[in-house]
Amino acid sequence: MTGGLYAVSDLHVSYAENRAVVDGLRPETADDWLIVAGDVGEAFADIERTLRLLRDRFARVVWVPGNHELWTHPTDPVTLRGVARYDALVAMCRELGVLTPEDDYPVWHGAGGPVTVAPLFLLYDYTFRAPGTTTKEESLRAAYASGVVCTDEMLLHPDPYPDRESWCRARLAATGRRLTATDPALPTVLVNHWPLVRQPTEVLWYPEFAQWCGTERTADWHVRHRAAVAVYGHLHIPRTTHYDGVRFEEVSLGYPREWGRRGGDPRPMRRILGGAG
Repeated sequence: MTGGLYAVSDLHVSYAENRAVVDGLRPETADDWLIVAGDVGEAFADIERTLRLLRDRFARVVWVPGNHELWTHPTDPVTLRGVARYDALVAMCRELGVLTPEDDYPVWHGAGGPVTVAPLFLLYDYTFRAPGTTTKEESLRAAYASGVVCTDEMLLHPDPYPDRESWCRARLAATGRRLTATDPALPTVLVNHWPLVRQPTEVLWYPEFAQWCGTERTADWHVRHRAAVAVYGHLHIPRTTHYDGVRFEEVSLGYPREWGRRGGDPRPMRRILGGAG
């Protein structure tokens, strides 16, 4: 196989500028795979249209949900909440031929492989707490006092779980078992919308926002589960970093207003393995 493994996240196709970038997103070879690491959009129809477009172009598309896909937005005709919304997104992806965290993990055999590509859906549990706080309640109070509150608090419902951290714990348990059962001879590409470690959040302008960005329970997953690369989005700070010798790739497209701060045109997708330089 001569293709490459590429990744992108935080497409936010409700913005016309973002739609133009996504509409122009194309593979370099017929064998290229694309990882979509969450936040395609908020409206169910936008998510479906975008994933269909990408699936028609790339040899394989692997998707994980971000928080925006899980929102029950008042303008979206699809009013499902929580697990029911996630299940509907998975069913839609399967109809399109897009792989999800509920499907068998595929093995990519291009240059740098073979690797097990593991799409994950883990959420967060408020353990990336605001500076100076020791409990979820204190951390949330600090966020509300500073005016930095994630829209998840209004639109991301955990039904039927009592709260988002309970849903997170259930996802961690189920996903951990699946990762432990993968082929121990193969390295992995771990894909999650939220970063697996806290360090990437240390550069946030508003540190209170970190509590909606992951969980301390995955702090060693990149080592424990043999990651060659860990892919994430959510922070809108696209960059390459290394932790414990493992490469982490933040692959956000982000909002148009952010592109200028990065020095020009948006970088629509990141090469993870193989492909052109």
